[in-house]
Amino acid sequence: MTTPPRTAGATPVGARVGHPRRWPLFLRIFAFILFTVLLVQLLNFAAVLLVPPPTPVVYSTSRIASVVRAGRDPSGLLTIAVATAPPTEQGDARDRHLGRVIAADLGVPARAVIVEARRYGPPLMAGAFRPPMPMGMPKMPPQSVVDNTLFGAFVVWVHAPDGQWRTIRPARPAFGLWQARLILWFLVAMAVAAPVALVLARRIARPVALFAAAADRLGRDPRADPIPLTGPPEIMEAATAFNVMQERLNRYVEDRTTLIAAVAHDLRTPLMRLALRLEKAPDEIREASEEDIQEMSQRIGAAMAFVRDMTRHVRRQRLDLRSLAESITDDYADRGEQVVLSPGPSLAIDGDAPALKALLVNLVDNAVKYAGHAEVQLYRDRDTVVIEVGDRGPGLSAADAAHAFEPFFRAERSRNRDTGGTGLGLASVRAVAHAHGGAASLENRPEGGLIVRVILPA
Repeated sequence: MTTPPRTAGATPVGARVGHPRRWPLFLRIFAFILFTVLLVQLLNFAAVLLVPPPTPVVYSTSRIASVVRAGRDPSGLLTIAVATAPPTEQGDARDRHLGRVIAADLGVPARAVIVEARRYGPPLMAGAFRPPMPMGMPKMPPQSVVDNTLFGAFVVWVHAPDGQWRTIRPARPAFGLWQARLILWFLVAMAVAAPVALVLARRIARPVALFAAAADRLGRDPRADPIPLTGPPEIMEAATAFNVMQERLNRYVEDRTTLIAAVAHDLRTPLMRLALRLEKAPDEIREASEEDIQEMSQRIGAAMAFVRDMTRHVRRQRLDLRSLAESITDDYADRGEQVVLSPGPSLAIDGDAPALKALLVNLVDNAVKYAGHAEVQLYRDRDTVVIEVGDRGPGLSAADAAHAFEPFFRAERSRNRDTGGTGLGLASVRAVAHAHGGAASLENRPEGGLIVRVILPA
C-alpha cells in the first residue's frame, strides 16, 4: 500500500510545528480575566483608602424638639416647612418610639408627632457610614443615646397649635458630597480599566479576526497567501488546517481547469481532420458541416479563454475605470453600434486592466447582441465602484435569471434564438468580479429590458 505524495509546504493537521512552546488559548483568557479582576480589586481598595465615607450628622430628639419650639435651626442643618396633611403611612416601632419621645419633650399628645425614617434610609445602614474603628474594644455609647437619635434622611411631622402640620428634615443630603466623590472615583477607575480591557480583548479576538479575514480573502482570491503560523497552539493548529484546506482547494480547481483546457485543446485536432476530409464531400454536405465545425471551434476557443481567465493570476494596478470604459464604448460606436456611456468623473480603482476590459466587453457585447444597444453607467457608491450595463430588450424570466451566471447557460427561449452565444460571457463576468473582491448581479428593468450590475471595491 503506497502513501499518496504530499504537496510541498503542506503540514498535516495536528502535526507539531517548529515554534517555541506558547501558552494555550484558554490559559491566556484565564490570565487576562484574572488580571482584570485584580486590577478592579486594587482600584476598589484604593477607593476605600482615598475616599473614606463621611460620618453622618446625628440629631437627638431633644434637638428636634428645640428646633420645633424655636421655629428655626440656628445651625442651618435642619429646615422647617408647613405641610397640608400628615402622612398616610406610619413608621416602624422605632419611628413610633422616637415620635413619643419628641412629643413628651414638647408636651403634646403622642399622635401629634410622626417620625418617618424607614422610607428614607434603614437604620441598619448607619453602621456603614462611619470611619473604620480602631483596633481593640470600642467605646460604645449608651443604648438610650442610640435609641433617641436620628441620622441620615428623615422627616418629623409635628401638629402645631394653629392646626397646621410642620415638617422638620435635613437641609441637604447627608452623603451628597461623598457620593459625588465616589462617582468621580468610579469614572476614574473606568478610564483606567477600559484601555486595559480593550487591549486584552483585542489580543484575544485578534486570531479570530485573522481567520475571518483569511476566509474572506480565500473566497475572493484562492491564491492568496496562507495564514502565518503565529499565536497560541490552538490557533496555530487551526491555521495549519486552514492552509492545508486552501492548498487542496487550489489543487482541486487547477486539476479541473487543466482537464477542461486539455480536452478543449485536444478537440481541435479531430475537428481539423474532419475539415480536411470534408473537402471532397458534396457541396451541400461540406457547407453545412463547415458551419458546424466553425461553431464547435468557436465554442472550444471560448471555453479555453474562460479557463485562462479563471486560472491566471490577477496583477492589479491603479487605473481609471472610466477611461477604460470610454475606449471600449468608442470602439463599438466606431463600428456603428448603439452604445452610450453616461458622463461622470473619473473612477480610480486597483484592478487588472485586461480582466476588467474583458468584463466590460462581455457586458456590452451581451446587450448589443440581444437588444441591439447598450447603456453603460459608472458611479461610486461609498467605498465601492458600480458598473451598470442596461438594455431595453426582452429581459429574462425569473427562472432564467437565477442561472444566468452559470457556465454554458443560454436563455434561448426568452431571447433571440438566432443570436445565442456560447453561454460563458456572464460566467466570465462573475469570475472577474469575484477575483477583484466584488460581485455581479442582474435584474429586469421596470420599464423593460435587463440591467447587469457589477460592484467592485474602490
